[in-house]
Amino acid sequence: MNDAAVRVEGSGEDAVHRIFNLSRTHNAWLDKPVDEERLREAVAMASMGPTSANCQPMRIVFVRSEDGKERLLKAVSPGNFEKVRTAPVTAILGYDLEFYEKLPRLFPHRDARSGFLGKDDHIRTTAFRNATLQAGYFILALRAVGLDCGPLSGFSNEAVDAEFFPDGRIRSNFLCNVGHGDSSSLFGRLPRLAFEEVSTYA
Repeated sequence: MNDAAVRVEGSGEDAVHRIFNLSRTHNAWLDKPVDEERLREAVAMASMGPTSANCQPMRIVFVRSEDGKERLLKAVSPGNFEKVRTAPVTAILGYDLEFYEKLPRLFPHRDARSGFLGKDDHIRTTAFRNATLQAGYFILALRAVGLDCGPLSGFSNEAVDAEFFPDGRIRSNFLCNVGHGDSSSLFGRLPRLAFEEVSTYA
């Protein structure tokens, strides 16, 4: 269990305002390295978000070496090629189909592991849903520790899995470029749907 304190840049209302209102999705990056400690802090922070039975199925490969980028870029669509090539770090956010093997440690209150054995559909649904939740927490955590991010699809999951997860246990979900964004390249913020357009009461 990771109970290490994490550093959030700013505090209270200022931090919330920055994370949700000021932060943007970046596609261009400053020539500035990413501090590994901030990646560690973001992962630790994201792990605190809720998942089913504390299953924590998200797995991350941080691609930052020249060799790693070459391997990843083979799977990236032309429209995303430069975004990934120039990002200081690209996180491959995946989900572990054997996450339940860690449940005796992560959820010791009862035998949660046995509820997944031999149930492939249940495993896939639980792993994908909860890892996607964790990936969302991770994006917010990156912003909280002072980093910018650019999540994207537009790549071949099959090619990424073959290159980075050849044993088939982990599957890729989406990519997220990480670094210090170049704000000069941003477009104006796009509109969001209003409460009344997305919400009802029952």
